[in-house]
Amino acid sequence: MTNKYKYLDYKVEDGIGFLTLNREDKLNALNSDVLNELRDFLEENCKENIKGLILTGQGDKAFIAGADIKEMIGLSEEEATDLSYLGQQVTFMFEEIRFPVIAAVNGFALGGGCEMALACDFIMSTDTAVFGLPEVSLGLIPGFGGTQRLAKIIGRNRAKEIIYTGRMIKADEALELGLTVASFESKEVLMNECVKMINKIARNSLHAVGVAKFTINRGVDINLEEGLRVEREMFGKVFESQDMKEGTTAFIEKRKPVFTGE
Repeated sequence: MTNKYKYLDYKVEDGIGFLTLNREDKLNALNSDVLNELRDFLEENCKENIKGLILTGQGDKAFIAGADIKEMIGLSEEEATDLSYLGQQVTFMFEEIRFPVIAAVNGFALGGGCEMALACDFIMSTDTAVFGLPEVSLGLIPGFGGTQRLAKIIGRNRAKEIIYTGRMIKADEALELGLTVASFESKEVLMNECVKMINKIARNSLHAVGVAKFTINRGVDINLEEGLRVEREMFGKVFESQDMKEGTTAFIEKRKPVFTGE
């Protein structure tokens, strides 16, 4: 693990990155220092040659229990806007990074923690995970992308109901809503299943996966006609890749492809 960061632990095992928020005594809550470390980490590692990244929180109680409310008290409008922008930068970077990112949610994923998870490609959780965007109960609203991403993932009206009430969402409901893709009985099993998922994805062309990620993310923000245009352009571009040539040749030759991610 690296010692570069105060609140982050990072390691790579068998080509998979593991990024852990290490502020367990504060339930891994986000403050500006943590957000700045996350931004710096993502800037430095966004082009790293790994199969995928698993984001989690230290301990069993919380993935990220939210933002540090003590830091918010007394902020001016300008300072609050800057904090929101910093959080949005981090979530956007998770969304834009070229390799798959899985949020492994253990325990509470509330407020800013839920927003970090929403920015990942998908969420897998423990059966005891609890999600929520309870900002309105504090006179706030989600500020790190939650109002936008939750609505896009589960639908506008469902998102409004959850945000307006500030209620908690347990793992079974999160799975039913499509907020998560799977839940497991313990954190140990969760992490093992996340590794299996990354390895399952990595059997394919990681170049093509990255292009698919870009295309999907662009498509949800524009109308169907424009989305199809983006898909058409990206479909054409992958024909220039070595992975496309290898994949199609291997299919014709009835052998397993050897992808290089190029």
